Amino acid sequence: MKYTSTPRFEHSFTRMPKHVQMAFREKIKFLLYDIRHPSLRAKKYDEERGIWQARVTKNIRFYFLIERGWYLILDIEKHKD
Repeated sequence: MKYTSTPRFEHSFTRMPKHVQMAFREKIKFLLYDIRHPSLRAKKYDEERGIWQARVTKNIRFYFLIERGWYLILDIEKHKD
C-alpha cells in the first residue's frame, strides 16, 4: 500500500510540534507495513463514511480512508477524550 494526504492534513501537520511530526513519520511506516500494528490502535472512526482513526501519540490521532490500495490521510489532531 501507498499513501497520500490532503491539504487539510498538510496544514494541520505543519502546526504540530516536531516530536509529533517525527512520531507520525514512524507511525505511517507501521501503517504501510500492517494496519493491525499494536501501536497504531487503528479502528473505524466513522463506519458510514469509511474513515479510520489511528494513534500517533497518547493525545494525537490521524484520520484516513482506504481507497483502491491507497491510504488517504485526511487530518491529524488532538484526541478528544
